[in-house]
Amino acid sequence: MVEAPRRAERDEGAGRGSGPGALRVGVLAYPGCFASEVFGIPDLLTMAAHVAGPDAPGYQVSVVSPRRRVTASGGTSLDVRPPREVDVLVVPGFELAPGTDLDARLARLRPETAEIRARAAAGTAVVSLCVGAFLLAEAGLLDRRRATTSWLYADELARRCPGADVRPEQLVVTDTGVTTTAAFTAMYDFALDLIRRHSGARVARSTARVALVDDARSSQTPYVDPRLLPQPGGDFSQRVMRRLDQNLAERYDLAALADAFRVSTRTLLRRFAEETGRSPLAHLQDSRVRRARHLLETTDRTVASVAASVGYRDPGTFAALFARHTGHRPSAYRAAFRRTDRPQAGR
Repeated sequence: MVEAPRRAERDEGAGRGSGPGALRVGVLAYPGCFASEVFGIPDLLTMAAHVAGPDAPGYQVSVVSPRRRVTASGGTSLDVRPPREVDVLVVPGFELAPGTDLDARLARLRPETAEIRARAAAGTAVVSLCVGAFLLAEAGLLDRRRATTSWLYADELARRCPGADVRPEQLVVTDTGVTTTAAFTAMYDFALDLIRRHSGARVARSTARVALVDDARSSQTPYVDPRLLPQPGGDFSQRVMRRLDQNLAERYDLAALADAFRVSTRTLLRRFAEETGRSPLAHLQDSRVRRARHLLETTDRTVASVAASVGYRDPGTFAALFARHTGHRPSAYRAAFRRTDRPQAGR
């Protein structure tokens, strides 16, 4: 017999130091929201309050909802309180699986959308975590604002909210009282910034150390896996991309590529752009960087050897391109992302 999920509770005043100067943080819970995102920020704020000490202004945290009962992801039942006045309202994300009817999902969350809109109108700072940005967009908060979300769903957010300036490479974006974050663990990047602003840089730094949270990240670009993104293009561009991917080490020769498909260079560029919105060279560079990332993560090959294997004889040119795509120089990327179970070089 499967046991009923344990009831999760969050006492008001979490984070201690809820006296004068305490920052009031409300987390908006709703059906199907990620339970870890409901409690992730409050838990880090609790650590920060302990680090800061009992005499420092702390954090008063509450989990709120316009509903009487909320069941989060995994069937976790949440103890919620009615919405009240807060300084910061945090909107967690939810599971956005392939095939999800997003319109229907958002329609069922109209009470939450109305609450977000009302809090923003009252001057409350509003923060979304991951795909919680779709709720902010539904509430009209992202129009004419810069925003981010998980890199996996950034294109969808831009499509649904054309008035937003979506920045898929950024971890945290704040624009006139509205903050959006990238996927999942980016909630900690936001929380550390919040701690830094409220409790100071020393407390934020120490909290990051205690919690083993990276406080030096600046972009979600290194984490992007293009294989998980929808692949654009029709039959022609797919064939061109396949040929480029199979010959990463060869010099890029547009004329030879066009000859291989029995078209002019002008026609090749036009048809490829019509189907994908980009150039064959841009695709080739993405594929080369993706292959280089894999080699840096899984082998001990030198940067020069990796560069040569993806078509660059000049390691400096390769390093500049790699940094432009990932935000890291090759050696720094290897140090941050190499796998401990990597195979021996050459295998």
